[in-house]
Parts: sequence; structure tokens; C-alpha cells
Amino acid sequence: MTQPRVPLLRHPLSRRHFLQASAATMGAAALAGLLPRTLLAQADPAAFQVTSPNPTPDSQATVLVDDVLDFRLRGDFAWNGGWVQFRLHEGRLDGDPIWFIRTDASDQTFAADEGLVFVPLLALARSVEGGTGRIYLFDDGTPAVLSTGPGREDFTPLYEVINVSGGGSGLDSVAAVEEAAAAGTITLEATPVVVNYPAVKWPGDELPVDTVVELPLAGGPLLEAPDIEAGTVTFKLHQCYPESRYIITDTSAVPMAPMMSIPGSPATAGLAAAGAASTITVFGNGLTGPGAMGFQPGIFREKAGEPAWSPLWDHFTVLWSDPSAATLLATQAEVNELVQSGALELFVGTPDTGGQGFVVNCPAPITAPNDFVVG
Repeated sequence: MTQPRVPLLRHPLSRRHFLQASAATMGAAALAGLLPRTLLAQADPAAFQVTSPNPTPDSQATVLVDDVLDFRLRGDFAWNGGWVQFRLHEGRLDGDPIWFIRTDASDQTFAADEGLVFVPLLALARSVEGGTGRIYLFDDGTPAVLSTGPGREDFTPLYEVINVSGGGSGLDSVAAVEEAAAAGTITLEATPVVVNYPAVKWPGDELPVDTVVELPLAGGPLLEAPDIEAGTVTFKLHQCYPESRYIITDTSAVPMAPMMSIPGSPATAGLAAAGAASTITVFGNGLTGPGAMGFQPGIFREKAGEPAWSPLWDHFTVLWSDPSAATLLATQAEVNELVQSGALELFVGTPDTGGQGFVVNCPAPITAPNDFVVG
């Protein structure tokens, strides 16, 4: 059964509107178990406006992606985050333009040549049926052809690279490419390379812009609309431990995607089980801070760019048994120890997803020392 398309919403969702928007993709009973109340509430913007007395200087940051054109670790807005500007890339999807950014690749040589983060775990997405799409890269500068994009049942931001030699003039869809290959006018070279190329603007829609910039998720992941003429796009830049600065682009949790103001990527749902994702622990109570749920920054299992790291979050949430006893944690080892002692309770997904996990695509184009302090 084909899933109806759920449009991105440009404003924070109330519980009632979230239910309405998500009813198209899930039954009411199933949806009730997936509502993340801690995310939906986001009641007090002041909770997210925690500033550090000594923000990390931009000069201490390391840029991991060559397509990063500019950034600030701390922006001049209420939300305690920064921004990063990327170079946009143009492609074609069934004859229509699609614009995307490039962040990660599974192959070390490809990543080095293209200025991307080398993420070996992305190769495991090839073991998941439908876990990757295809991207055709032409040797003459013709815009790449992508097999899928947001709003489609098979959408994933991960693509297997297929090199095309012989030119690509007039080729603007998978069908056209395959027809030309069958006719012998071009040559296709399949590769094992998997890339993470999140979509920014696609036929009929685009990532929304947060015009208020008070909350990490509300409004949208962008600070400015994509500038097609200049070929740039500016994202909110979040921080988590250890020393990782990330953006948010899409999620396997399709019913939750409108509330997060990002597109759903249904085909990424099996990537955690395949080992292509990396654990992220998000705090649902405790120390007030700029994290996704209004508390301290989350914790990656590894620092961005390390061999065992992945931009694909295997999302877990922890709650302090006694929130008044919360202390600042910065490593997964600390979390594990406190879960074992009972001081923290661990939930797959969120406390409201009934043990159902999900994946969030959060590329990290920059690393920098964390600067969050307890207020």
C-alpha cells in the first residue's frame, strides 16, 4: 500500500495537529504509542536559551566537510546554537530539479577526493533491502540523477554511486539513463560507494526555515531559504558530546517527521539493525540545556569523524530517576554506568515510542570543544 505524502509543516505542532498530520501514515492506535510527549511539549523556549559564559571560539573548530562555506559555533539568536552554510548541489529526479548537500561517504578514497566525512558504517546500508537509492554521477558535469527523494515511500538520503561515462546530455531520470545504457551510448560503472546526500529542495517542497530560532527542532532545520542562484544553504548547527556539531535532515520516524520539521525517510528504518547507525543518547529530564528535548546536550557513542561513528542516529532517551540529582554527563560510558546503577532509565526511541526505535540523519560537518556548562 502506497503511503500518502505528508507535507512538511512550517510551524511547531500542537498535539492535535500532529495527530491530524500523522493519521495519513499510521492507524490511531499505533500512533498513540509513538507520540514523543517530551518533544511535542517544548513548552518553555527559555529552557533552550542556555548560554555558556565562554563559548568555544570558531578558531578552535575543525571543519570535516569541504562543502562547508562558512559557520559560527554560536549564532546571534535566542537558541543556544550556531549555524553552518553549505554549498548546494543540483541533481535531477524524474526530470525535475532536486538540490542536496554532500556530507559523508563509505569509501575512504572517495571521501578524501570529494572532501566528505569517511564513514565506513554506511557500507552496511547495502545489506538492507531498499536501504540505499542510486545516484548517477556523469563525467561531463551533467547534474547527477537520483533514484528517489523526499515524499516517496522508498526515500533514503543514502545512495550507491554509479559512475556514468560517455556524457549525460538530456539524461534527467533513471529511466533515461538506463535506456541510454541499453542503447550503448553511455557506460555505467556500479561501485560499492555509499554516500549521504541529504535533500534540501525537491519537486514540490523544501526544508522549512525557522524564522524565530528559539527552539532546536521547531520551525525547521534551516535559517535561510536555499539560495539556488548562489548555490548555498544555511542550517542550524547543534552540539552534542563528544565535541560534535551536527545538523538535522530527515528521520525514519515518518509520523514524527512533520513535528521535527524534516522529511521522513522510511527506507532508513532498518539501518540501525544492520549496524549502519551509531548510538545517540538524548536526555528527557535533568539539567536544563540546548539539547533536543530541552536538557543537556546529547551524547554520541563516538566523536564525529571517528571510524565507528555514523551520522545516522540510533535514537535512545534516558530519564533521571531523581531529576534533582542530575549531573552533567559527557560520555556513553558514564551513561551506561548510571543506567546499570538505576540512576538513569534507558528507553529505545523515546519514553513514548513503546520500545520502537528510529533513526535520525544528523550529519556532523564540524567538530569543536563542547562549551555547555551547568547554569
